[in-house]
Amino acid sequence: MSRLNRTDRPYDIVLFGATGFVGTLTAQYLAAHAPEGLRWAIAGRSEEKLEALRERLPGGAEIGVLRADVADPASLRALAEHARVVATTVGPYVTYGEELVAACAETGADYLDLTGEPEFVDLMYVRHDARARETGARLVHACGFDSVPHDLGAYFTVRQLPEGVPLRVDGFVRADAMFSGGTFASALNQFARGRQMLAAARDRGRHEPRLVGRRATTPNGAPRFAGEVGTWALPLPTIDAQIVGRSARALERYGPDFRYRHYAAVRRLPVAVGGIAAVGALFAAAQLPPARRWLSGRVRPGDGPSAEKRAKSWFSVRFVGEGGGRQVFTEVSGGDPGYDETAKMFAEAALCLAFDDLPATAGQVTTAVAMGDALIERLRAAGIVFRVAKSR
Repeated sequence: MSRLNRTDRPYDIVLFGATGFVGTLTAQYLAAHAPEGLRWAIAGRSEEKLEALRERLPGGAEIGVLRADVADPASLRALAEHARVVATTVGPYVTYGEELVAACAETGADYLDLTGEPEFVDLMYVRHDARARETGARLVHACGFDSVPHDLGAYFTVRQLPEGVPLRVDGFVRADAMFSGGTFASALNQFARGRQMLAAARDRGRHEPRLVGRRATTPNGAPRFAGEVGTWALPLPTIDAQIVGRSARALERYGPDFRYRHYAAVRRLPVAVGGIAAVGALFAAAQLPPARRWLSGRVRPGDGPSAEKRAKSWFSVRFVGEGGGRQVFTEVSGGDPGYDETAKMFAEAALCLAFDDLPATAGQVTTAVAMGDALIERLRAAGIVFRVAKSR
């Protein structure tokens, strides 16, 4: 059980942005898997849309409805005061997210989001981590495909390796899926905000305490053929490696000298070359406002593929860990990463914070630090695979 008493607030979980595409999938998952006695509510700008969603959900009569708007800080404060855990899908977070983080940090409510935006995470650390530590709020970012499989996968891999020795872990991501409009919008926004992202990272560095007697690094690496997994490996410029690095800084189990590298795994060289070119073209286009607006219109936030398309999608993240004379190969895998599995990870993380016996943490923390083994077990029970492929 979380450090807030079960009865001190009306709701255990409030899902903000519930009528968006991923928000609706998350609401459907919570309705289908709600433990007995769960007190939860859906929240957003339109009461009409919220009521219509509630009518479609199993057990909808027991689900609360709260109106809240990112443009109305008082409504977000009221939302946070009503919840033990607030889970929000409303992004891009650097544009729409801060007021809710501030409200949760101030009122002591736990906060979860789906951001993949490093700038936002760094800004929230500088502005709200200290207050959250005072009130006991846990601020947990990146609770979907960014970055649960990678953060918990690296944590799971480290747990298979010896303690107290330098550790090296590489993650290799493969997926066959269409990613959400929100994810695409966030990526475009990040590409266009390179200077702001760098400034936020530097400011965070000035505020973060330095590690003493330990080291945790996440170098980009270089494109290479990774014989250990039999694919071409392209460095992935996503938030995932940063999240893994923060878990490593916080947990001594990662050893005295930890290094993590994060790659996209591509089987064929022409596809790898094409992928590098495509990312470069997207980055260049994002610097031009007309091109960025045109690209944003191709896949809008709230849009998503059919259930049939999602049912055919999958992801696999393979990890290679080494340390203390041992090598281990692990894997985290599941279905559609951009929508169905993200909704599952998000909902289970919210349930985990609300109900599970967890380490005492507060402030901005990662999924591995805040939930670790408890969330892995929840995700395994929900059908996401964490396995040791081989070790030697």
